Amino acid sequence: MLRTVAAVVMDHVAPFELGVLCEVFGLDRTADGVPPIEFRVCGPRAGAPLRTSVGMSLVPEYGLDGLDGADVVTVPACQIRDSYPPEVLAGLRAAAARGATVLSVCSGAFVLGAAGLLDGRRCTTHWYHAADFRRRFPTAHLDPDVLYVDDGDVVTSAGTAAGIDACLHLVRRELGSAAATTIARRMVVPPQRDGGQRQFIDLPVPECSGDSLQPLLTWLQERLDTEHTIADLAERARMSPRTFARRFVAETGTTPNQWLVTQRVLHARRLLEDTELGIDQIARECGLRTAALLRHHFRRVVGVTPRDYRRTFSAAMSSA
Repeated sequence: MLRTVAAVVMDHVAPFELGVLCEVFGLDRTADGVPPIEFRVCGPRAGAPLRTSVGMSLVPEYGLDGLDGADVVTVPACQIRDSYPPEVLAGLRAAAARGATVLSVCSGAFVLGAAGLLDGRRCTTHWYHAADFRRRFPTAHLDPDVLYVDDGDVVTSAGTAAGIDACLHLVRRELGSAAATTIARRMVVPPQRDGGQRQFIDLPVPECSGDSLQPLLTWLQERLDTEHTIADLAERARMSPRTFARRFVAETGTTPNQWLVTQRVLHARRLLEDTELGIDQIARECGLRTAALLRHHFRRVVGVTPRDYRRTFSAAMSSA
């Protein structure tokens, strides 16, 4: 059911993520055929001003009693901290216990985790906070690659705008595709986006923990368009192929072939962002030879096709 939605806000709430909840659930769209939704903004105390993350204040109309009877209880992003108000955590636990669906946007997942609502559950949060999240909530099953996770009565979204995807998904699940499409059209966003948040992650260049192979790795990065065999690389490193393969894994954490594939995908990302080269030429420039092979490895590493990635991130296209 999606008749009443409550948003839980605390000090240092993020206005954009709260705004996403307001936009999807808080506006009257009955004239467009969307069923009415009662929307409540609930703070620790009704009428008590709260600071936001950007130097302005908001005054929630409801206290935590506004969670009573809500079909969906949402938690927008807020400042990640060591502890959250106990009464807020208790309110979230009580809402979940009586059967409400709980939804978090971005770092709001940390609040759900602190309430114990993600123990043993599939979930996500902003990729930037994934390591911190895993450290704090080791029993949660975090997937940092997706835009949102629907685990039944718990829905979590990735960073910032991914909250739109999660909210529209919940509307689609509870009210049907027509309602979700209508809201998306009014918001001028796609009803459902392709890919996950992997496409937005700044993939680090695989590092080398030792000095013995660093000159070889630098040499390889300058020759990604060339075929390299293990035997040739081992000879260049003055090692036997078996010793070279073992040393490579020890110093980089991955195999020579996988290291090269990742480097080539990273180079392809840069070419897709900064040039107007065709996909076939980019495949040759980065050493993946064919467009089909580029698409295969690019989608596996980044999560979307090269064409979709360029559509989103190309500086050349956006300046045209």
